[in-house]
Amino acid sequence: MADVLLHLIVPAALEDALAEWLLERDAVPGFSSLPVAGHGSSEHSMTLAEQVAGRSRRVLFLVELPQPVADEVLADLRGAFAGTGLHWWLVPVLGAGRLD
Repeated sequence: MADVLLHLIVPAALEDALAEWLLERDAVPGFSSLPVAGHGSSEHSMTLAEQVAGRSRRVLFLVELPQPVADEVLADLRGAFAGTGLHWWLVPVLGAGRLD
């Protein structure tokens, strides 16, 4: 069963809610998060200050999971975070491990 890396990008205001939601999932062994800037043409979702700056504050979550588990997490996210502007994508993990 191949692993995938699930990327989740949310508005900064949703950082705590998504982190808590992920921590409550037994199927999610852990994740990383980091602040990012969103650049693009979706001005309708940006505050006036973000429009002036040309970017919006977002948080990127990275979750490595087996493909079937990632599909389940995405299905659950659709119910829990519908309409929040959450953006996601999956990429295959070609290798992973710890350097001990």
